[in-house]
Amino acid sequence: MTETLAMTVPQPTAPAAPAAPRGVRRVLLDSGYALTSLLFAVPAFVLAVMLLSAGAGTLVVVGGVLLLSLAVQVARGFARFERLRMRGMLGLRAPSPAYLCPRPGDGFWRRMLLPLRDVQAWLDVVWCVVGFVTALIGSILVLVWWATALGGLTYWFWQRFIPYDPDDNVTLASLIGLGEGRDVESFLMLAIGAFALLTLPLAARLAASVHSGLAWLMLCGRADLQQEIARVTGTRDAARLAEAESLRRLERDIHDGPQQRLVRLTMDLGRARQQVSGDPEKAATIIDDAVRQAREATEELRSLSRGIAPPLLVDRGLAAAVEEMAAGCPVPVTTTVEVPAELPPHVETAAYFVVAEALTNVAKHSGARAARVAIIAQDGALDVVVTDDGVGGAHPGKGLGLAGLGQRVAAVDGDLDVTSPAGGPTTVRARIPIGRSAP
Repeated sequence: MTETLAMTVPQPTAPAAPAAPRGVRRVLLDSGYALTSLLFAVPAFVLAVMLLSAGAGTLVVVGGVLLLSLAVQVARGFARFERLRMRGMLGLRAPSPAYLCPRPGDGFWRRMLLPLRDVQAWLDVVWCVVGFVTALIGSILVLVWWATALGGLTYWFWQRFIPYDPDDNVTLASLIGLGEGRDVESFLMLAIGAFALLTLPLAARLAASVHSGLAWLMLCGRADLQQEIARVTGTRDAARLAEAESLRRLERDIHDGPQQRLVRLTMDLGRARQQVSGDPEKAATIIDDAVRQAREATEELRSLSRGIAPPLLVDRGLAAAVEEMAAGCPVPVTTTVEVPAELPPHVETAAYFVVAEALTNVAKHSGARAARVAIIAQDGALDVVVTDDGVGGAHPGKGLGLAGLGQRVAAVDGDLDVTSPAGGPTTVRARIPIGRSAP
């Protein structure tokens, strides 16, 4: 029987990290992170090595497997705590990866053996060993820099408590040829302390970056990959749903519109054929009505074709297509379009349909007196905003085409947000990345 492993669901985005601190607070947090790293790295290293050694030595018996499982779970706990430290003290985005987790009803041995099959859990174990080295180096570096800065800057004060013999006293100043005496030594120590204080931010940043960089690579790198896979999978599913919804909508529109008119046209032409010889005038009237039905069917087919691939969008670009759409809306629409001359086709199409669906809802449901469309390219993305002064109450859950529109935007890696409180105004906002290619 094929075994299925239950996994914790990876978060769509990493936990929000606080704004990166600056100035003195940055130095203090970097220093605190580097100094406290050793406090947690020592027990993590000792427990991991001890449990791994004991488990490997007794692997031939049942207890060895249990010890290895315990080592993996202990390392997982230290890894989670390290991610919290990176978020809280360094302001880093430290996503948590998805671990293999037992399903409800799994037995004792399955629960014990499952962590041993988790790649991320073994990365946590390796981190407990390797992180001890970076924590030791970083903490020593920061400790030496702080001690040099504080000791050098305050040497003039506490040197008086050091025994001093003018005839037999060797100082750092005398060794490097600057002279003898407490004053010379004080000035030299003050200069060293000032230099250490000025370079302390760099030393603290280096120590924190080395330790946190390795931690992020081993504890969070796989989470980034998992999230990217989840994003691509979600985009693919959204594209499929959007395509399926578009096909169903097209089929429904063809059935309710042109198909019905063509059926009536066929019937009218059949009646006209019967009336040609007996009542030519009535046959002419029926034919005239059939011609009108054919024209209306042609217009509906053209409208449907614009919903699939708008010709004006293909021929003249997004700005011209939006202008024409706004001009045809029964509600007065003000447009602002600031986009590059060349946009990826999937971006243009998605932006066009955002505006089309939003203006359709404005005309049919909002009761608005005016609307505004703004399409601006900035920061590597296309921002599409449609606002109206209607009654509000729009929501994707109510239909109105907004749910399908959300799927269409998600299919191009974009985000759709609808704000529509009761009483209005309603704002439909989409942000579509320009740089990524269509799925």
